[in-house]
Amino acid sequence: MPPSKSSFLKAICIVILIIAIPSCKKNESLEMVNSKYVLTKNSEEIEAYFFIATANVTKLIISKSQLAQHKSVKNTIKDVSIKIENNQNLLLQEINKIAVKKLIIINEINSTVTREDLYELVDKGEVSFDKSYINSIIKSLSEQIELFESISKETEDMEVLNLVVHYLPKQYEFLREAKKIKKEIN
Repeated sequence: MPPSKSSFLKAICIVILIIAIPSCKKNESLEMVNSKYVLTKNSEEIEAYFFIATANVTKLIISKSQLAQHKSVKNTIKDVSIKIENNQNLLLQEINKIAVKKLIIINEINSTVTREDLYELVDKGEVSFDKSYINSIIKSLSEQIELFESISKETEDMEVLNLVVHYLPKQYEFLREAKKIKKEIN
């Protein structure tokens, strides 16, 4: 009798393994599909990217504006750069405050590109600086506006939406003002 009992137990184990292995593979593939979906649609990740990218663009705009205050020949550019810097400092404080609440660590992304953009402005002479600054600030403000518009479509977080509603009109105002100065320079 013992040999038949052991044969019976072996047969049961084999049947269980045959059934269990394919079902594990099915569960694993479902999990992978779900995690890919979650990665592309996870609002927390989208918001984290928004805070990091916006903070980096904001820091860049602040640096450019400070540089313009020292290097620009035109008073209109100096005045606008002061307004932009003040607004961007307030925005950066708000971003940091909300990011801390959400436990988001803001680090620099593409800092070499950011530095190159800033170094190009530093290297410009007084004559060509104003034109380069205006072109550069228009590009940065446009990028920031694009970030605001994209997050407003992707999130339902009221704190983030309030931030966008509060700062987006001002960014458009600065963009219009910069474009107006660009026309005057040309």
